[in-house]
Amino acid sequence: MSEQPVGTFCLVLHSHLPWLPHHGSWPVGEEWLYQAWAHSYLPVVDLLRRFAEEGRRDVLTLGLTPVLAAQLDDPYCLRGFHDWLGNWRLRADYAGVRWHGRWQPGRELQELAAAEHRAGDAALAEFENHWRHGFSPVLRPLRESGVLELLGGPATHPFQPLLTDRVRGFALRTGLADTALRLGSAPGGIWAPECGYAPGMEADYAAAGVTHFLVDGPALRGRTEAARTVGGTDVVCFGRDLEVTYRVWSPKAGYPGSAEYRDFHTYDHPSGLKPSRVTGRQVRAEDKQPYRPDLAAGALRRDVADFVATVRNRLAALADRTGEPGLVVAAYDTELFGHWWHEGPAWLEGVLRALPEAGVRVSTLRGALAAGHLGSPVELPASSWGSGKDWRVWDGAQVADLVADGADLQQDLLSTVDKFGTAYRDPVLDQLTREALLALSSDWAFMVTKDSAADYARRRARGHAERFAELAGRLREDPTGLRQRARRLRAQDGPFGQLDARGL
Repeated sequence: MSEQPVGTFCLVLHSHLPWLPHHGSWPVGEEWLYQAWAHSYLPVVDLLRRFAEEGRRDVLTLGLTPVLAAQLDDPYCLRGFHDWLGNWRLRADYAGVRWHGRWQPGRELQELAAAEHRAGDAALAEFENHWRHGFSPVLRPLRESGVLELLGGPATHPFQPLLTDRVRGFALRTGLADTALRLGSAPGGIWAPECGYAPGMEADYAAAGVTHFLVDGPALRGRTEAARTVGGTDVVCFGRDLEVTYRVWSPKAGYPGSAEYRDFHTYDHPSGLKPSRVTGRQVRAEDKQPYRPDLAAGALRRDVADFVATVRNRLAALADRTGEPGLVVAAYDTELFGHWWHEGPAWLEGVLRALPEAGVRVSTLRGALAAGHLGSPVELPASSWGSGKDWRVWDGAQVADLVADGADLQQDLLSTVDKFGTAYRDPVLDQLTREALLALSSDWAFMVTKDSAADYARRRARGHAERFAELAGRLREDPTGLRQRARRLRAQDGPFGQLDARGL
């Protein structure tokens, strides 16, 4: 690495899935969680552990939503995931028999089944050796080692611009308190759900002790070469550099769509495994060619080199324009690396090792601030990282009913807490508040707008709203036995044990 880096690169990963326990299996529910856990969270954590053992610091910034952290620590989920890993190994054994003799004269499928068996074995060993007590005991030493910076967020991943001030502040405080409970201290930075922002939210962040957050590049009109203070506060925003980020993953293209990589969408349904390579964008599933690791490895080397060159060229252009080293922030869902893109973890490691060799400083968001990448203040517009970079995904015509119901629910929540709240903690009000926050998750509107398990999303939002209405109605009319009902609901399905409705 050269003595004077051409600039700084920050990789930010966002780990999130909606609250799923006790909500079924494939094609929705807990299967989503277990797939992402096995194929993304395990390998990314393994990568960070190895980097920490090498003495590396500030390698990447990891956003972990409180609702996902709750699931990865949940005893029910831990038992279910352990079973799922054992089943993965059995499915690989079955595939070895089922695929025998197919796509001859090559032995690609038999070799793939053997590779799946080895991968299942390795994942099972990783879980049993490190994860049996949940994610918090795994993540805490990594955070303390300095290999990563952790970002938090509000409880249940709501789209914050659509919340009232009181509910928004409470959700943020609850989420930060949950992270502090699990990891010893609250994070200074957050990844706001969906990068949703409304003018003035920086004051909420400052009040909650948040020092920095992420927005999408268009909110800064593409001026992402430095962090910037927002709205007269000391709170700093970082902008996602779309020119670089979209090289990997965009609404239309990106490395994972290359013909050599493993195809995400084509299943061998009896085994549940994915035996094909992408082959071509217009190729039917039944006509796709078998996956070949050697071809994928060659594509991986090509795409690592391309990304490193893209980052270096972008930083060099920024330096030429501004006269000082610039900043590039690339941000993705963690689930891209391994779950959606099978080769993603290997690509990630390749890039993080190659960038310093190319003269690029790799750091975290906090490291970028420490290095002086702070530009002029900015006034941000209402924005998100969704379609159109506005709020249309979460408050458009397709979800107008969810938005209206959510507004009514918040008013009902506040009036109920104001009327029945006391100086003493009440499990009924705690559970009522928990159900309201779960009903307000941004995931439900996203799934409806994108037509991704829309019926499931509406059912989940309606189910939590109905539980809220039951508790609120009985509290007003006949609270007999209501505490027992609230405790049963809490035991059955509900994160955030420290949630205290008195905070509203």
